[in-house]
Amino acid sequence: MSEKPEGDDPGAPLPGEVTIPLGEDLLIIRGKNSFLLVGKAGSRFPLCIETPDDEYCQAVDPDDLIIVSMPEGGPVGQARMMLELVRQYHIPVVVLPKGHPGSKRLSMVVSVAPEILLACDIQRGTHPEQHLICSSTELSGLSLTGISGGVMIKHLPPGVVIEHVNPENYPTDKQQ
Repeated sequence: MSEKPEGDDPGAPLPGEVTIPLGEDLLIIRGKNSFLLVGKAGSRFPLCIETPDDEYCQAVDPDDLIIVSMPEGGPVGQARMMLELVRQYHIPVVVLPKGHPGSKRLSMVVSVAPEILLACDIQRGTHPEQHLICSSTELSGLSLTGISGGVMIKHLPPGVVIEHVNPENYPTDKQQ
């Protein structure tokens, strides 16, 4: 007889943890006043990180996540442009020095990594390590991990809505 209670599946999600299928489409994770746009890298490429003192490059794998955080909300199409600039065109990520006045004007930030943690207590655009991204208070503490065929989300706060996004619904240009 098994010593483990019935229904105690080690692969089952924990409370506050969910696995969402994700292919070439995008996910939007919405709080009341902010959102994240989440996509998979889809291919292997080098991503250059430009800091005030240095440049370094990291390898991006197909299951790595590209997350655009808009802590005050805004147009999803704008976030999609940022995500695609990294995913399709491999533009470098620029990191501002701590205390830079331009940080206050950033309406969105982007991170690329296998696992990304959200925090509301960091200054926007000044964190070169890609495992951490600035978020709103309502999404702070969330953790996203790229897995084969999807994304695992941990510490999901109540009231947050997750939707699959068809990228064609959010054009990256003004022509309609």
